[in-house]
Amino acid sequence: MTVTKPKSIVVIFGATGDLASRKLFPSIYNLYKKGSLTESFAVVGVARRPWTNEILRENVAKSIEKYKPTEAELDDFCKHFFYLPFDVTDKSSYQELKNMLSSLDNEFDTEGNRIFYMAMAPEFFGTIAENLKNEGVTDTNGWTRLVIEKPFGHDYDSAKKLNNDIRAAFQEHEIYRIDHYLGKEMVQNIEVIRFANALFEPLWNNRYISNIQITSSEELGVEDRGGYYDKAGALRDMVQNHILQMVALLAMEPPIRLETDEVRSEKIKVLRALRPLHVDEVDSYFVRGQYAQSEGLDMKGYREETNVPEESNTETYVAGKIYIDNFRWAGVPFYIRTGKRMAEKSTKIVIQFKELPLNLYKDVTDVEPNLLIIHIQPDEGISFVLNGKKAGPHGLTRRVKLDYCNNCLDGMNTPEAYERLLHDCMLGDATNFTHWDEVALSWKYVDTISKAWSEKTAQFPNYEAGKMGPKAANELLEKDGYHWWPILDNNYYSV
Repeated sequence: MTVTKPKSIVVIFGATGDLASRKLFPSIYNLYKKGSLTESFAVVGVARRPWTNEILRENVAKSIEKYKPTEAELDDFCKHFFYLPFDVTDKSSYQELKNMLSSLDNEFDTEGNRIFYMAMAPEFFGTIAENLKNEGVTDTNGWTRLVIEKPFGHDYDSAKKLNNDIRAAFQEHEIYRIDHYLGKEMVQNIEVIRFANALFEPLWNNRYISNIQITSSEELGVEDRGGYYDKAGALRDMVQNHILQMVALLAMEPPIRLETDEVRSEKIKVLRALRPLHVDEVDSYFVRGQYAQSEGLDMKGYREETNVPEESNTETYVAGKIYIDNFRWAGVPFYIRTGKRMAEKSTKIVIQFKELPLNLYKDVTDVEPNLLIIHIQPDEGISFVLNGKKAGPHGLTRRVKLDYCNNCLDGMNTPEAYERLLHDCMLGDATNFTHWDEVALSWKYVDTISKAWSEKTAQFPNYEAGKMGPKAANELLEKDGYHWWPILDNNYYSV
């Protein structure tokens, strides 16, 4: 199999920021070290600070020091990095950038291929895109691609305006809306589990599955992001993008081919089939929470965090019940929960299968439903939970958990999500990026929930830091006859 090694210049707007140093520079280095890039690449960092090439390269070196590159490796890598002080509102900055890119095309043989990565505040996206086009920076013999980070607006109307601004300069196939969850190893494994195993695909429907649970919990609070987070909240920060993307992957029909347009088409069909909510129904389907101070664990409450108002009505926790009204999933609830300051950092999916219509063991023991668990982070793997016989002369059963650990394999070093997605962008593979139709449908669904919550003041705080959320989240499942499957598996399953 021939491995394509792309040639391109990556222009990072906001190169002095946290995202660039924590994720982008290390990801580009890993691609370079693994041989996924040729020498025909360059990175141009632009930002307001009056840095030089040398200062940028020092920061690049610092960001990859944990990989312990040799001095020669570091020099070879850093010589591809350049810096340009930049004012996004000044047309002369774009002319300087255009001239620099033309020079680097010749120096590194990048064939005019350019990626413009927006690692900065979204209010500048439209301005930058417009000026890139108007000042001729996108006029090239190669391809041009625009990568934008979430948030893609704060509601449908703002997202639509942002999209219109960007589309004035870039076509849809040139826009790569990055959702790092779609680059995670086990999120990408959902398609393989479903479509490469004869064991699961015939059972992946409402005849055999009783419910699906998605949990994305964080131990940390908002830390120093209080100013941003209080305007977003868990619903906009997690549900509108990451959570609904996982729902779409779990629920979509098998695509005709594993190609960008085919996969996206099936995901869009799922989002179109989301059961619409009316404002007065939201409380029956969704629960919100905000963490309180935990004396025992010495943790602040949300309202004591920096830059958070004393009477903030912003949710740090969301749990909900989603229905997909199509032939495959009619009647199957998709339960979701996500929050800050919970008991454990963990993202996982639990598929609960229906119980047998006749339980032959009901008089002597409890037989619980079969579970398929997809562990996304921090562990990566799959668990299959069955009922087995306890050793001895009696007819008692016990839970048996079969485990596959993806990141426990000897020598296994799965690429970071940003590394994988950056490489996909260089190759022109947009499968794991978000199409505008997905963004629009997600916002339309979430906006109803936001509207309902904005019209009334919540009884916050309502869960203690270090716990798994408010009591109402448990009641949401209990009234349907279900319960959340524990995050801490080892404390629950028998050995």
